[in-house]
Amino acid sequence: MSNTLQTNAIESVRVSIDQIVNLVKTLPEETIRWKPSEDEWSIMQIITHVAEAIPYWVQEIKNIQSRPEQSWGRGLKDEVRLRTVSEENVKSLSVDEVLNQLPSIPAVVEETLHSLTDSELAIKAPSRNPRFDGKPVEFIVNHLIVEHAEKHYNQIQRNLSKYNQ
Repeated sequence: MSNTLQTNAIESVRVSIDQIVNLVKTLPEETIRWKPSEDEWSIMQIITHVAEAIPYWVQEIKNIQSRPEQSWGRGLKDEVRLRTVSEENVKSLSVDEVLNQLPSIPAVVEETLHSLTDSELAIKAPSRNPRFDGKPVEFIVNHLIVEHAEKHYNQIQRNLSKYNQ
């Protein structure tokens, strides 16, 4: 990953996380905890997921760096992922507690991305998720970290548009 690509990925994560924090901290708790429907997450679930998921994918990259033969990833039914966004877990957390976790994420992403060589970005370790098998580490960076953060910011905006209807 060239320095420009690394810088762009890091900056994109920083912008997405800043947008999430700056938006959510202005909202009343009732709005943050409101679920648009049974099948959609509340903003609280979204930020709790982001606080867990982005560091998870960063750790997966580190695992691939040290043990490229090991399987990486998880699916939508992963127990930790589901427990993180569960009503029980989310109700036990304060909004401030979760918002305070988010600002450290860009630094964690930056540290890991700067440690990657071009050859490490090209590693295609086996994935536990069949949809991602054969994808290189660069895929994890671009799709499971950078786009993931962007998509969840957009998801928060969609929730707000539904709340305000």
